[in-house]
Amino acid sequence: MKVFRYSQARSIEGAVRAGATGTFLAGGTTLVDLMKLDVLQPPAVVDINGLPLDRVETLPGGGVRIGALVRNSDLANHEAVKTNYAVLSEALLSGASPQLRNMATTGGNLLQKTRCYYYRDTNYACNKRQPGSGCAALDGFNRIHAVLGGSDRCVATHPSDMAVAMMALEATVHVQGPKGERAIALDQFYLVPGNTPDRENVLLPGELITHVTLAALAGGTRSRYIKLRDRAQYEFALASAAVAVSMSGRRIQRVRIAFGGVGTKPWRSREAEYALEGHDAGTENFRRAADAAMADAKPLKYNGFKIELAKRALVRTLEETTQAA
Repeated sequence: MKVFRYSQARSIEGAVRAGATGTFLAGGTTLVDLMKLDVLQPPAVVDINGLPLDRVETLPGGGVRIGALVRNSDLANHEAVKTNYAVLSEALLSGASPQLRNMATTGGNLLQKTRCYYYRDTNYACNKRQPGSGCAALDGFNRIHAVLGGSDRCVATHPSDMAVAMMALEATVHVQGPKGERAIALDQFYLVPGNTPDRENVLLPGELITHVTLAALAGGTRSRYIKLRDRAQYEFALASAAVAVSMSGRRIQRVRIAFGGVGTKPWRSREAEYALEGHDAGTENFRRAADAAMADAKPLKYNGFKIELAKRALVRTLEETTQAA
């Protein structure tokens, strides 16, 4: 670990000023690990744990406001979240371990770094870690890597479960920076690697996530998250699916679908949504939607199985969600 400056932010404005040349520290469950590995070497670390950003609040007319420092455990077990946004509670509880969920924060979860082993091992080339150095995963052991959204520069997956659920819930990320405040739809927050895999989102230097908002869901909306992985606990997704659906009888009126484990960002599938809206719930239609979702998938040498796995994850999630309706 390299020498760095450490400071504690006393206000959001102070954090923004200090963060312009440093990195924010919240739960630290990923940042500290990566600093120890010399993957990240920030010149300054700004501790934001003292800021008043640790509350979940219900909003007038429905919806919730989730502070950036709300711990994953608290969010998963919040009554409004369990009742109205089951997909989010399920996604959070499927991630990491209880100890890590007690530390990890909402903002940090959105920004967590990939688990690509080539990114985390400085002996290998990684364009995300060192632009222009190459991507060892392309010709290496790429079983855990992306089949959607990759490029010839990077095929690393985004590891978050929470962000996948929030994508299906059409969350909005609120940030404050040197130029003031702005709200960013989560679907526009993440960037695919393209030619700049080191830039993962649209945040500008010094911008701090302050909270996330979820709009109220239509009455009767059901939601579900299913995660498929190598072992049942403490494991990242090989493929996961988040679904929020509202129905009239057996007819799907509105559905939002997102995948984890298969994309370079939490992957919303409008193709699958278009294939389902206005149609009856049923396995045949679910399979057709799954095929549409994976139509542009590009497998690598070792991860082609993810395409079928993601399809099955979506079909199962839709079946369980609509059966409950």
